[in-house]
Amino acid sequence: MTYHVKTDKFEGPLDLLLELIEKEKLNITELSLAHVADQYLDHIRDNENIHLENLAEFLSVAAKLILIKSRALLPLLEFTEEEEEEIKDLAKQLEEYKKFKEASLVLGKIAESGMISYSRSGYLGVQPLFYPPENFNVFDFKKYFQAVLAEIPIIEKLEEEVVREVVTLEERINDLQNTLRRRVETSFSEITHNASDKIDVILSFLAMLEMVKQRIIEAEQQELFHDIKLKNKSVISA
Repeated sequence: MTYHVKTDKFEGPLDLLLELIEKEKLNITELSLAHVADQYLDHIRDNENIHLENLAEFLSVAAKLILIKSRALLPLLEFTEEEEEEIKDLAKQLEEYKKFKEASLVLGKIAESGMISYSRSGYLGVQPLFYPPENFNVFDFKKYFQAVLAEIPIIEKLEEEVVREVVTLEERINDLQNTLRRRVETSFSEITHNASDKIDVILSFLAMLEMVKQRIIEAEQQELFHDIKLKNKSVISA
């Protein structure tokens, strides 16, 4: 009998995330997840082979990675209990996935070698027999069978929620560029003054970092926790 093993490069979002962490030779921690967040986002942005039915799983992990990176960049930012649990849950899932991944490699080598393994070779060939406990009756069967049925999850229809439109990082960068074209100088507090929630603040902060990285703007902060002043470098050079 021949067995065929699936050998796709990435079978899921955790597989991709584990590959990136091992490539960077990092331990599975929140800081490691923050470190590889950009690489993960680049992969799902550029990879056209991700099937549509699996895209939601990749985007779910991407959202958690952005949350983790935001906390690494803004340690004073407060998160809800649900967000804290999501961060811890992703690290725990990745640790468990790594164990299964390593076990699958061992099992794969055993399968390829043609060896046959038995968990309890002493019982090989012995017919299974059922030995019920003493004084076990039909009422006990009913009780335990009902307990098993009670553990089966009931499929429920989830409530529908309205998903609000999310501004992209590219759009926020364009908004900031337009602001600095009209004004020689602005500040981080001014551009986040009308922010509706902390996601808008985080997005503005990432847009500012990206523009500083590309040397489009110049950022200056006099003291720790003071407001950040922003200037358009093209105006400064002129």
